[in-house]
Amino acid sequence: MMFPHAPALPEELDRLLRRMRLPYLRKAAPDVLATARAQRWDPAEVLRVLINEEVVGRDAATRRLRRSSANFPTGKTLASWLTEDSAIPEATQNALATLEWIGRAENLVIAGPSGTGKSHFTEGLAHAAIEKDLKVAWFTLESLTATINKAKVDGSTARTVAKICRCDLIVVDDIGMLPAGDDAAEAFYRIVDAAYERRSIAVTSNIHPSGFDTIMPKTLATATVDRLLHHAHLVLTKGDSHRLAEALAGKGVVPLA
Repeated sequence: MMFPHAPALPEELDRLLRRMRLPYLRKAAPDVLATARAQRWDPAEVLRVLINEEVVGRDAATRRLRRSSANFPTGKTLASWLTEDSAIPEATQNALATLEWIGRAENLVIAGPSGTGKSHFTEGLAHAAIEKDLKVAWFTLESLTATINKAKVDGSTARTVAKICRCDLIVVDDIGMLPAGDDAAEAFYRIVDAAYERRSIAVTSNIHPSGFDTIMPKTLATATVDRLLHHAHLVLTKGDSHRLAEALAGKGVVPLA
């Protein structure tokens, strides 16, 4: 129940709540206390509701921070994902959406032609992971390489890799769009090796992992794919590009007046 003119908190109580850093409890307290007085709540119920407000507020703030630090490319979620338009079997989509594979530190590799929804579906899963209070890091192979190369300069490579691997899910998006040199192959290997059997990695690619040795040095590609696929769900997409289909149907832009 909301009270438009709920009495403000006593100054001393407000000061104590600020000092204890309970912002969500402090914000809800006037309405909660007014409701409690009107409905003659048990004191324990008042305490429960106030503490719950703080917990809910902190959890929401943590999720906002994790979404921001994950560096998602578009903000697409499963809410905008059209299950029936995907070549991925619906049963597979539903099973992956449970995120149980992340709890088992299993990997996900989605490979297929450009425009078949690989990144959209993976980003949707990553957003769902954050909603379940998991930590996510999102990279392209290029941004991952830049991160590792920067760490090499100040000798913090091991710390940087360890920090990335504190996330429950590490995504490397769009492998195969550009040739990968030694630095990219090394960066990718470092993360896959460090996360092996400890954290989940999700990879999207327009080529099958068996072909990674065509875009990066064979020795590193072989070692990386061996670890990546050992505990992985391999999903293959097919069909024409959804983006191209929308463009040809005139749905890619707002019609001109």
